[in-house]
Amino acid sequence: MKKLFKLILNTIPRPILIRLSIVVRPILAFLLKGSRFTDPIDGKSFRMFLPYGYGTQRNNVLSPSTLSLERHRLLWLYLQNETDFFTAPKKVLHFAPEQEFYKRFKKQSNIDYTTTDLFSPLADVKADICNLPFEDNSYDIILCNHVLEHIPDDTKAMQELYRVLKPGGMGIFQIPQDLSREVTFSDDSITDEKERAKIFGQYDHVRVYGRDYFDKLRSIGFKVDEVDYTKTIAPELVEKYCLAKGEIIPVCYK
Repeated sequence: MKKLFKLILNTIPRPILIRLSIVVRPILAFLLKGSRFTDPIDGKSFRMFLPYGYGTQRNNVLSPSTLSLERHRLLWLYLQNETDFFTAPKKVLHFAPEQEFYKRFKKQSNIDYTTTDLFSPLADVKADICNLPFEDNSYDIILCNHVLEHIPDDTKAMQELYRVLKPGGMGIFQIPQDLSREVTFSDDSITDEKERAKIFGQYDHVRVYGRDYFDKLRSIGFKVDEVDYTKTIAPELVEKYCLAKGEIIPVCYK
């Protein structure tokens, strides 16, 4: 199964994967029912989670029911427990909307919800993150997760995120991050897709962010809280929810 998933992830374009997953997801959820792991997004439990990864596969990380990964489940818990995202009126902009969130957020009566991306079939607005068609100070909350590592000019993208966020607004900009690196690494001379997947974690990533990511956001103007949310969660729940211990959530304010 692991080899099959790796082949699928590395050969089928992501927009097609999104459409296929709608059909495959309920079948996987039925086949893998159990009690060892639980997805906090929908509360369903399974005997195992699925493997996932491009360069190096990780085991027990992909939820069979919502298709969430560690970062999605961590973000869900943070929004649910530490913010008023699910209760207060908010105008929300969501980049590259993840399936596990899309329908749930769309149904929330308290938020005015807009999705955007260049390629995703779930996007309401097809837009370049470096040249957004939105007015200044438009959104209370911006979710832009695992997007910036794909963007060559991430400085311009961050400036656009800052521009369209309302004063006092909150943005969460998760990225794949190597916390053992002090400085972000990029190398455009590496062109082989297999080599890029090995070095950058995915063939279409353009950098590996280091600890300096937070300071780069600050240089744009954001106030950044580096939230190690797994520290606040009981160890047995970190394991049961299949979270990545020590993952930092960048919570950014304007």
